[in-house]
Amino acid sequence: MPGVPAGPVTSRVPGRAAMAAPGPPQGPEQRRAADIIRLLTLYRPLLDAFVIDFFTEDLWAQLPAAWQPALASATPVQLAGLLGGSGGPGAAWPLSLLAFAAAARALAFPRGCPCPPCPPCPPCQSSGLHPLLRRHVKPKKQHEIQRLGKLLRRLSRATGCQRVVDVGAGQGHLSRLLAFGLGLGVTAVESDGRLVGLAERFDRELLRELGKARARPLTPRAPQHVAGRLDPAAPWGEFLLPPDPPGAGPAARNPLGGPGGSEDGERVLVTGLHACGDLSPALLCHFARSPAVAAVALVGCCYMKLSTAPQQPPGYPLSASVAALPGHQLSYRAREVACHALEEYQGRLRGGSAQLRAHCYRAVLESLIRAAEPAKRHLGLQPGRRAHTLSFPQYAQLGLSLAGLDPAGVPLDSGAVGAMLEQQHKVVAFCTLGQLLAPAVETLILLDRLLYLREQGFHCALVPLFNPRFSPRNLVLVAARTPLDTALAKDTEDGHSSEDEELEEAESPREGQNPQ
Repeated sequence: MPGVPAGPVTSRVPGRAAMAAPGPPQGPEQRRAADIIRLLTLYRPLLDAFVIDFFTEDLWAQLPAAWQPALASATPVQLAGLLGGSGGPGAAWPLSLLAFAAAARALAFPRGCPCPPCPPCPPCQSSGLHPLLRRHVKPKKQHEIQRLGKLLRRLSRATGCQRVVDVGAGQGHLSRLLAFGLGLGVTAVESDGRLVGLAERFDRELLRELGKARARPLTPRAPQHVAGRLDPAAPWGEFLLPPDPPGAGPAARNPLGGPGGSEDGERVLVTGLHACGDLSPALLCHFARSPAVAAVALVGCCYMKLSTAPQQPPGYPLSASVAALPGHQLSYRAREVACHALEEYQGRLRGGSAQLRAHCYRAVLESLIRAAEPAKRHLGLQPGRRAHTLSFPQYAQLGLSLAGLDPAGVPLDSGAVGAMLEQQHKVVAFCTLGQLLAPAVETLILLDRLLYLREQGFHCALVPLFNPRFSPRNLVLVAARTPLDTALAKDTEDGHSSEDEELEEAESPREGQNPQ
């Protein structure tokens, strides 16, 4: 693969022939997937490394020798430049490191962030949403539901479907926008019965306010909420399981009806905003085999929760194209890396955030725990969200107690501890290398889903819909049984507001749309 550097982290570099995809030349998506797998295979130890093992497994020594001096002397601003494609002031990177970074960036899908105009954080409120639809909704979620709502409205017009099924609906924020704000018929499916009850309470509040103020342009058409989980193997009309936990709420009769569509025979659109783990692949499978579903728009998350064991169907790989590529396997750590927020981390580097010390703190704590009790490793310790504001002794005392160890028996002011803490800049540099690979891993997972749909003849596209600075999982997978050009075209029917401009900007470039 052009651009892949020599001298990788692995001790043995597989040749191009060994990693080549079998069979005749494939399309651009297959070639991109194969190239990503080659890159990840070359740097598998870096990709699979846990930063908390930085000291216990001497991860720094495993980096190419040519990289170590440059990374050790790099400032946080220079590391931010490496992430963004510029060296930063005074940076002099080895060519092999530059080639590695360039290859990782080139193979990842564009994330649609026009830097620097993007704001570093979402506004306090989204002016494009009706005030009643902003209640109980955090600014990040406001941004997401507004943009996804517009996309679903376009899909509705393009397909003629007026009913949406929102799976994993949570507290119903997206469902309320679609129903009250856009006038669509909405069925909101959520596995947690307690969240279903909360969503219905918010609906009632909004209806009461509508009765008082006769707010316009909202429509008094509440979504229907259903407590149930998705059964990936069940037919579309029978896909609901009892809610979780059992007894949290009654499971209503499946409102989606049989193979003809919803209970009144309509075809439906399916959406999932940050559908966790295997939920996204399960929805894609339902779409693929259910003519009742006209189109789907999904934003995935929590890739580490994807099932990877051979089963029908696994969460990853989903497509025959990726499954046929040697080395396609992704470890838990690699899938966890894919969930990183690269833009946020880049902002921390540029701002010299105190949060950067958290990785070093945790790596030192891991070293202390392993020294005291070797059997304890990789414990899910959470000393607090603001742990980086503590001194290390304060942090370590909390962490050791959570690990079931007596802090009094562990020396926290030794020379060895001090020497590790002085290597914070190296830990930050090592984390930066993992951040470089994160978008490429996410791209491979999304390519797998795109190819799964492509193999069955569906029209599909990946749209960078949200601002990645504050919504890192911003790529929306859109698929339909009919061409998508109308649904993804500029929306001119509602005028041309600043919000429309932002949406249009986010939708370009697109990846993977079928040609007409």
